[in-house]
Amino acid sequence: MTDKHSAPDITVVIPCHNEAGALPGVLAAVPSGYRIIVVDNASSDDTANVAHAAGATVVSEPTPGYGSAVHAGVRAARTPLVAVLDGDGSMDAGELPSLLGDLDGGVDMVVGRRRPIGSGAWPWHARLGNLLVAGLLRHRHGLPVHDIAAMRIARRERLLALGPLHPRSGYPLALLIGAGRAGWRIVERDISYRPRTHGVSKVSGSVRGTARAIRDFWSVR
Repeated sequence: MTDKHSAPDITVVIPCHNEAGALPGVLAAVPSGYRIIVVDNASSDDTANVAHAAGATVVSEPTPGYGSAVHAGVRAARTPLVAVLDGDGSMDAGELPSLLGDLDGGVDMVVGRRRPIGSGAWPWHARLGNLLVAGLLRHRHGLPVHDIAAMRIARRERLLALGPLHPRSGYPLALLIGAGRAGWRIVERDISYRPRTHGVSKVSGSVRGTARAIRDFWSVR
């Protein structure tokens, strides 16, 4: 059985906290016809206005945290498929059709495996943390992944059926573990990973931020 998906079937959810500088480039790279929801996660900059000006639907999520923002965007979507990627310009939304092509009738979620392009794209401390977490996913949960699904496409109803997951940085890990327990078939595909285009990452931009994210990861059960 094979699903043939087209642009109207998918909504791109972009969780954002103070990403006004990077957002125009991210939105411009989204393929034509894809619906876009920008989740403004308690930003203090012009994120919401930038998103509105580009024609995106804006959802406000006042509860701080990546997971809270993603869940708000998935709930607001009305399409059978939902894609999620960061709003910092580190991932190319133009690669979404390649992921979509792997979402056939037997696949529930396609996740991106980041491949760094250029120096500084993925600091050593962030890469090390990712290696540890991905190793845990493979060995403890039997999931065929080498990254924590920073960019992904999944079936919306199946996502909602998992219920609210981790509210902060532990969300991608909680999603993969929940999907594994629910018997989802997951496919991993390489994606480009570049240095963010504006500002400093809340996670990989410092050892402290990475340590905080790892703490969130280890809180996931």
